[in-house]
Amino acid sequence: MNINLDTPILQVALDFINLRRAINAAKEATEAGVDWIEVGTPLIKSEGLNSVRALRREFPNTTIVADMKTMDAGRLEMETAAKAGADIAVVMGDASDSTIKECINAGGNYGIKVEVDFIGTTDCTDRAISVEKWGADFIGIHTAIDEQMLGNYPFKRLSRICSKVSIPVAVAGGINSETVADAINAGAKIIVVGGAICKATDIKVATANLKKAMSNREKIAANFFKRASNGNIREILEKVSTANISNGSHRLKGITGLQCISLETKMIGQAVTVRTYPGDWAKPVEAIDKAEKGNVIVIDSGGVGPAVWGELATHSAIQRGLAGVAVNGAIRDSSEIRKLQFPTFAKLVMPNAGEPKGFGEIGVPINISGITINNGDWIVGDDDGLIVIPKREAKEMVNHAMDWLEKENRIREEISQGKTSLGEVIELLKWTKK
Repeated sequence: MNINLDTPILQVALDFINLRRAINAAKEATEAGVDWIEVGTPLIKSEGLNSVRALRREFPNTTIVADMKTMDAGRLEMETAAKAGADIAVVMGDASDSTIKECINAGGNYGIKVEVDFIGTTDCTDRAISVEKWGADFIGIHTAIDEQMLGNYPFKRLSRICSKVSIPVAVAGGINSETVADAINAGAKIIVVGGAICKATDIKVATANLKKAMSNREKIAANFFKRASNGNIREILEKVSTANISNGSHRLKGITGLQCISLETKMIGQAVTVRTYPGDWAKPVEAIDKAEKGNVIVIDSGGVGPAVWGELATHSAIQRGLAGVAVNGAIRDSSEIRKLQFPTFAKLVMPNAGEPKGFGEIGVPINISGITINNGDWIVGDDDGLIVIPKREAKEMVNHAMDWLEKENRIREEISQGKTSLGEVIELLKWTKK
């Protein structure tokens, strides 16, 4: 097998669990210019090495990479990958010396090239130099999907390794049309892209943008396939729904019992928590002045009336630039609040207000429908309800939500392309318990 790396290679990672979906994505991607096809680990685990055989039949002249993630039985796994039709197979950089050497020796015997993948290894410089001496064909610098949810990227490690070895280096981990030029400038010869191609609503356009960005060393704007850092959490939350957040966080439960009063509005902000007595609206009003622009006031008044929020409080909150209010209790002036289009969630609506007595606290933990809300937690509300995102977990949770949205965008597109149902697209019967 002759591999030309005079120009950087674009490799699509087929991290599907359904072979048919993987083949369809590969067809669209190769038509638009993808150079190599990677049979991702999820696909190999769900469909076996028959996935490699099937892709070899579909793409007889395309380089196929089997992401075996070998940790043991190096000779056997390289042999089976080669006989299934793979041109390149992957062993983990954290495997034992003997396993990596077995893979390299087997590669020479069975005519398959070997990549050593340093996924999850923060400092792999010395080991990368060693595996090159042992005869590895490629080195992979890889930020795992789960690490990407923490906002991590591979570029710092990539630049360091590329300066220390002479064999081609592959890079994977959250690369899109905005960052691919950075990967090439850091020295990568093989650009591995998964989600930015396979979850795109238009795979051909996404691939073409990546190829253009690679060729011209330019950044091409992308709306999706970007992960939040601490500074852009709100930007991601504006794109995702409470349903996306719930799905991405293992079916996370939302706050129950509070209804959206101002329909067709979305609420996003960090919580200013208020605990007050039923009908005592002194602390809720005081919280308006203490809150910062973009905050959401979350009030626990025991889930009963009288009202602790109304039109005048809403006007004040709007003047302060607040993002909304959620009341485990009662509000009034709901018609005026709807006219003002101020995001408002409440358990009850009633005409009578209480009295400002000044009992309660601001900025303390509160609990609504069994869910604890701390001051500074992110609150997201839409037509489906309210979700609380703990501040300490916000970055990871919003990235999982965006990942889920991207997956759904792709499935929606596949349904619209003529598949008869969601069940057919995801092969539901195959993945349900019998």
